[in-house]
Amino acid sequence: MAIDENTVILLTKDAYNTMKKELDERQGPIREDIIQKIATARAEGDLSENGGYQAAKDAQAKNEGRINELIIKLRAAKILTPPPAGEVGVGSIVTLNFAGMKNEYLIGPHELSIATDKQIISPESPVGAAVMGHHKGDSVSYQTPNGHSMTVIIDDSVPIE
Repeated sequence: MAIDENTVILLTKDAYNTMKKELDERQGPIREDIIQKIATARAEGDLSENGGYQAAKDAQAKNEGRINELIIKLRAAKILTPPPAGEVGVGSIVTLNFAGMKNEYLIGPHELSIATDKQIISPESPVGAAVMGHHKGDSVSYQTPNGHSMTVIIDDSVPIE
């Protein structure tokens, strides 16, 4: 994962802690378990036809890749301060009314998904960009990627906890 030194990844405290916990588990018990599996498979002899060895090496590569990704993201992380209730911004849980259909979303980067079960709307997406800075009760229009004009009503906006 390529992130330059100026990149900031906004995370809630919960998302940061969840990622840190995952990193600790991957660098500790998960890594040790994989090393043990590799050693056990290696002791069985011919590695070229040893499926257990190949599977363990694949698991090791995936684990190390995820460790590197987590380290990079945590280094670039900044704990976000969501806007106050009623105002939409990064870290807001918004209830949007699309032609009578209401859904709750979290406004923010994809990395926040680790700490919530809410659907994420990127602030750079058409609807995300349209609602940013608006307030509860506002009706906002935006253009979809296929060129259609849509209107959404912001029924509620509360900061993520």
